[in-house]
Amino acid sequence: MSHVTKIFDENFIEYASYVIRDRAIPDILDGFKPVQRRIIHTLLEMDDGRYHKVANVVGATMKYHPHGDTSIYEALVNLTNCNLFIEGQGNFGNFLTGDSAAAGRYIECRLLPLAKKILYNPEITEYVDSYDGRNQEPVVFPAKIPVVVVQGTSGIAVGMKTDILPHNLLEVLDAEAAVLRGEEIALYPDFPGGGIVDVSAYDDGRGSVNVRARLDTSDPKKIVITELPYGVTSEQMIDSIEDAAKKGKLHIASINDFTAETANIEINLQRNTYTKDMVDALYAYTKCENKITVNPIVIVDNLPKVVSITEMVKFHAHHLVDTLIKELNIEKGHLIDKLHARTLERIFIEERIYKRIENKKTQETVVNAVITGFAPFKAELVRDIDLDDVDRLLKIPIRRISLFDIEKNRSEIDEINAAIALCDERLANITEYALSYLEELKAMVDEKVWARKTEIGSFGVVDAKQIAVRNLELKYDEATGYIGTNLKTGETLLKVSSFDKVFYMRKDGCYRVINVSEKEFIGTDGIFYINYAEKELLQNIVFTIIYREKESKFYFINRFTITSFVTGKLYSILPQGNYKLVKLSIFPNAIITAKYKPGCGYRVLEETFRFADFSVRKSASTNGMKLITKQLASLTLRQIKDSSTSEEAEPTLFDDSIKDENK
Repeated sequence: MSHVTKIFDENFIEYASYVIRDRAIPDILDGFKPVQRRIIHTLLEMDDGRYHKVANVVGATMKYHPHGDTSIYEALVNLTNCNLFIEGQGNFGNFLTGDSAAAGRYIECRLLPLAKKILYNPEITEYVDSYDGRNQEPVVFPAKIPVVVVQGTSGIAVGMKTDILPHNLLEVLDAEAAVLRGEEIALYPDFPGGGIVDVSAYDDGRGSVNVRARLDTSDPKKIVITELPYGVTSEQMIDSIEDAAKKGKLHIASINDFTAETANIEINLQRNTYTKDMVDALYAYTKCENKITVNPIVIVDNLPKVVSITEMVKFHAHHLVDTLIKELNIEKGHLIDKLHARTLERIFIEERIYKRIENKKTQETVVNAVITGFAPFKAELVRDIDLDDVDRLLKIPIRRISLFDIEKNRSEIDEINAAIALCDERLANITEYALSYLEELKAMVDEKVWARKTEIGSFGVVDAKQIAVRNLELKYDEATGYIGTNLKTGETLLKVSSFDKVFYMRKDGCYRVINVSEKEFIGTDGIFYINYAEKELLQNIVFTIIYREKESKFYFINRFTITSFVTGKLYSILPQGNYKLVKLSIFPNAIITAKYKPGCGYRVLEETFRFADFSVRKSASTNGMKLITKQLASLTLRQIKDSSTSEEAEPTLFDDSIKDENK
């Protein structure tokens, strides 16, 4: 069994690691999950400036992605709707209405220039074999901006979940530049549908945000939702409003959805209901306000890690500098190679070194003739001549030699030297170059498209309990034992809201706190006391019980308040043992009159006691104090109204009727 357990453990760890790294969690370097990275790689291979059928792109991506075309298609649609790297043509769905995209054979896409500018550089990208070994795919793109911060992401892996909200591209680029300048930064989400966001609990991407719809309340009898909260479609919004209306939480006459390119949901109110009275209810009871919890987990050095938004931007600011240094060194290397080639050509032709090979009979003597011919000009060379250089020189056609333009060659060399000097200057001032690079990226972005859409506001969450109207009738039917707001029979006990909790005590001495529901069975013993389950209210109610020990027939009294309870748990006010409840009372003060049985040798046949003579405990679980040890004929209570008079209790919901407990 231990061997089998070990096999399961090892395989599960392998599976979990695979799902985390290769399926659900994006890499911090390029912000992509593997399927997204493979789509971008495929589009880079296919890129010719024209649109490609999405079905073709999906098919081509399948040679890199071993999980079927559906996941590729959905990921491609989502990437296109981000409007960052891919441009779509056709129906790619509508995030406002929730409408899905058309089939892949009907829609087209192509890479935007920004994709190549930010992601593409095969010379510094590491490639590995695809799953079948026939192709090469990138391990990760050397992205120059924190893509995952701009696009946002969501993914569920084994034992972890990542949620990163989208941010404004221009603000992210400005933040990256601010990091390079050594300034502090603060980034907050920006959603494509607009709305309002409260970021007071955002905690740099590790906390939560509250998002709200934008409401047009200019008409006192009509509310128009003009912007939806992030993640909510118009259909979901309408469903939530209709559900709240059915439960009596909203008073609306009709609702119309005109959402297309922008949100437009029109809510018409009932008579005697006005906009100012419904705004808080919309936020409390519908999807007009939502709380979104975020958890920024990304892959860092092949391991999942929680990384704040600021840390991601700082990481990419330094990564941008490192990437630009690599690119500049590569570019400088290419320029030096080009300068070396142009210099060799000039000397080879201008100094007629090619004449040296006319009488040579073997390849070896030809090569030696070229190499020795360059010996007097070694000081002019960028580096030593090698066999590859000789081979390239020997392939120069005679026509090109005869038409060689020395001035043009020198002009090209000057341009190459100027480009090398520019690389050196940029390397020497790499931070300034990185800042200028970010400005180039901003220039490629349409400022109107990427202008902030979501307003950052500060608003307290509307507590549905606080604005709830107690307009539901809570009934109890003693015959059936049911209590609830959806009973056709029974007595109305309280006016409640659906968010209320109620405390009830049965006539048998059991009590419980329950949530208001449409129907719940609590027993047919009858209710002695019921009220809202608010501790401030209950702690002012003093319960007095008189109970009898069945074996000794001694009577005890206990006075207490209820200061704590667990919702749903059934309690008893009687102590453990063989006891019987005699009387229950909530009189603040009363006189107890005990009449004893004659013929038992008692000199005094009647005694009185006052509630005030007994202390009030803070728990019903404490044992009572001994009250009577004689055989009773009757026991009555009279409520004390003031210090001088007493009066029988009026018949109320709370039953304090007197019975002879010895009968």
